[in-house]
Amino acid sequence: MDYKEFVSSLGKELPPKGIPRQLESLWYDGKGDWKKAHDIADGPSDQLSARVHAYLHRKEGDEWNADYWYRRASEIQPEISLEEEWKMLVERILKI
Repeated sequence: MDYKEFVSSLGKELPPKGIPRQLESLWYDGKGDWKKAHDIADGPSDQLSARVHAYLHRKEGDEWNADYWYRRASEIQPEISLEEEWKMLVERILKI
């Protein structure tokens, strides 16, 4: 699956089968369901999940919590738009 196919899948009712949990979280965020996206991201303790979790709190406007999760992911908050960050994360996960 590439980025274009992933974005096209947002028009469907359910996320593509077999995608990583972090990508599923971003899929629900892309559909406008922040709560479902957060529920999926809030659990795993790996760095990639922490990175997606950080993005979601940044989107929510909770800077303190976002910075906590960026640190857990061993990254810093990027100085790009939320849309660019979403795309960057999707592309990163698709390459795994």
